Amino acid sequence: MLKVQTPNGEDKVLLHSCCAPCSSAIIECMQENGIRPTVFYCNPNIYPQAEYEIRKEEAIRFVTSKNLDFIDADYDYAHWLHTIKGLENEPERGSRCLKCFTLRLTETARYASEHGFSVFTTTLASSRWKSLEQINEAGRRAAALYPDTLFWEQNWRKGGLQERRNQLLKEYDFYNQQYCGCEFSMQRLEKNETI
Repeated sequence: MLKVQTPNGEDKVLLHSCCAPCSSAIIECMQENGIRPTVFYCNPNIYPQAEYEIRKEEAIRFVTSKNLDFIDADYDYAHWLHTIKGLENEPERGSRCLKCFTLRLTETARYASEHGFSVFTTTLASSRWKSLEQINEAGRRAAALYPDTLFWEQNWRKGGLQERRNQLLKEYDFYNQQYCGCEFSMQRLEKNETI
């Protein structure tokens, strides 16, 4: 398994989680490296709410199996829509995604600052469909707003983690979504399926 260490050597981290499949190998890797993640579920972009609940329940199921803490940041889709207003037609990896990542990671940094976590990171950096540059930029922006926090920039796609993710996906029989979560990516998926 990949050898990792937090930027400041801390043995605890606030881990923003997008879903159980993306979180599973990262959580396992952290635990094997003596790092205890607290999972922070902040995903107001997910649409519809039923999809959000399915993904959240799968995350809770996995986190509970690992005896870790799970924090639900609640679902505020209206706030997310307001945040990305005017960017609805942006492509995947466009400016809407950066705005979305920044919103979610700023909430993560705020929670970290208010609850004694000096380091936070995200499972978004495990998806090959997402821009690692955008994710890291969003994390740095969020950490700059809360100077007592550090954003841990880690490429969670390497070191065998993608393969392990796929193994855990089967082992836990996770629900595995086919779109990032927002209604705009879902609409694009539906258009592609009808072509």
